[in-house]
Amino acid sequence: MNNANSAQTEPSPSDQLPTWDLSDLYPSPDSPLVMDDLLKAENAAKTFAKTRAGTLATASGSALAAAIGEYEAIQDILGRVGSYAQLLFAGDSSDPAIGRFYQIVSERITAISSDMIFFTLELNRLDDAALEAKFSDAALARYRPWLRDLRVFRPHQLSDELEKLTHERDLTANGAWVRLFDETIAAMRIDLNGESLTVSDTLNKLSDRDRGLREAAGKAVGKAFGDNIRLFGLITNTLAKDKEIEDTWRHHARPTSFRNRANMVEDEVVDALVTAVRASYPRLSHRYYQMKAKWLGLPKLQHWDRNAPLPNDDDRLIAWPDATKQVLDAYGAFSPELASVGKQFFDKPWIDARLKPGKSGGAFAHPTVPSVHPYLLLNYHGKTRDVMTLAHELGHGVHQVLAGPQGTLMSHTPLTLAETASVFGEMLTFRSLLDSANQAQRRIMLASKVEDMLNTVVRQIAFYEFETLLHDERRTGELLPERIGELWMKVQTESLGPAFEFTPEYSVFWSYVPHFIHSPFYVYAYAFGDCLVNALYSVFQNGHPGFQAKYLEMLKAGGTKRHKELLAPFGLDASDPAFWSKGLDVISGFIDELEAEA
Repeated sequence: MNNANSAQTEPSPSDQLPTWDLSDLYPSPDSPLVMDDLLKAENAAKTFAKTRAGTLATASGSALAAAIGEYEAIQDILGRVGSYAQLLFAGDSSDPAIGRFYQIVSERITAISSDMIFFTLELNRLDDAALEAKFSDAALARYRPWLRDLRVFRPHQLSDELEKLTHERDLTANGAWVRLFDETIAAMRIDLNGESLTVSDTLNKLSDRDRGLREAAGKAVGKAFGDNIRLFGLITNTLAKDKEIEDTWRHHARPTSFRNRANMVEDEVVDALVTAVRASYPRLSHRYYQMKAKWLGLPKLQHWDRNAPLPNDDDRLIAWPDATKQVLDAYGAFSPELASVGKQFFDKPWIDARLKPGKSGGAFAHPTVPSVHPYLLLNYHGKTRDVMTLAHELGHGVHQVLAGPQGTLMSHTPLTLAETASVFGEMLTFRSLLDSANQAQRRIMLASKVEDMLNTVVRQIAFYEFETLLHDERRTGELLPERIGELWMKVQTESLGPAFEFTPEYSVFWSYVPHFIHSPFYVYAYAFGDCLVNALYSVFQNGHPGFQAKYLEMLKAGGTKRHKELLAPFGLDASDPAFWSKGLDVISGFIDELEAEA
């Protein structure tokens, strides 16, 4: 799936890949500016609590707006320091000094923000009619979207004392287990044919052309995580129980309820998505992987064949400068403004793509705070999927920059909509490469795109189903790791279909997925975003007037609008059950095309 004019036989050496410079946040962990900002935030938070607590019910609209502005300014400082610590830790979680700094900062932020917990609780106790009357003040009206979203959680709010307790205990409860997971993964080394590799590097071998190497890597990953499965089982059980306790106290109806509320999406919309994707397994993943087994000349696929390159894929590697050009050219062909924002990430040291021990696996875009800029992390191996990952994370970064003017409280989008720009960026890059491909390359590219879409839609909904089963069953008691493995194998068998048979070590592969630990039920947002973008891209292809301008306005809205309002200008509605079929039909259409060429 590589462009013949932009591929080479070797990727960029790791030391030539970009690494980020976090000095736009702070010069170094021991810079006095870090503690100065924490002290500034601490003093401001104490003053804020002293002057604002108990005053909101009688405050005028302008006074309430001023209070929210003060709160936002403190959150910006805490977000800046917290982002710096998080990014340092993501860059090298194996360094004890960085781990200590991260913990110190986290504890200080927790203590400081405890003084401000009263604010959102007190806002939520305001009478609806009284608050509505205050919106006549223009300064307060600006914060209407934030207050609207905040008040979604009114029925789930605890007393001030309990809210403060749960907030302060997070570091030694949930947060400590998350940190244990991260540090364990970062410290693991996997022996593969006599070479000691990180988890990320070993997982990368699962897409190698050499089937023997893929098999060895798959079994090595299984052994390494199998040797640690009791620990990962304990972490998973503890966090699931922790979530159950909090859900019970907050009166969330089911384990997914909090995530849906946070995403500002209705339960029935998510249920419709999940139902539609599960019903599509036979015509999507089952059908595609049966074709792939034939292409590979195998009676059955093993788990290490899922991401195997296809026989006619020359598997050439793409140098970083070529990847950069491919992505920016694709963005620019759609919108020069989009490309201009994206170019900043490459012109400035805002991306860390270098491969190094202790670094977080996978990829992410961190928004930091609107007063600075986002940073991107990825592990670039030079494969086409890495180019798509770059296009994906750059989409996040561009979205975060464009939404920045909405401010600290309203620039963040719900996870469901946060995936829109990233998946759209992938689609732009894919279509650009497809247009310049010859017939042989086109088939490989279509197959690779289908695999990416299956990984984004089918695999993520299977992950969601796994989490649902896990959390539901955890409510009746602790699960042995073997039982967790059975749940994992159930959803994998259902989603991947009859083309696969699974060797025993695959039953522990649930244990390396960070989303289950960091953000329960996050994963459906990927499928939501992919199906949404498929529908959105179809509107673009059909020549919808003013599409680019409307698209940029959608990104600039940040968290000020919900999905219904954002999609209405494009004639789309995610609450319509037929909406999800449109997105899934795009994937099915690609598979139809591959079948026709077979």
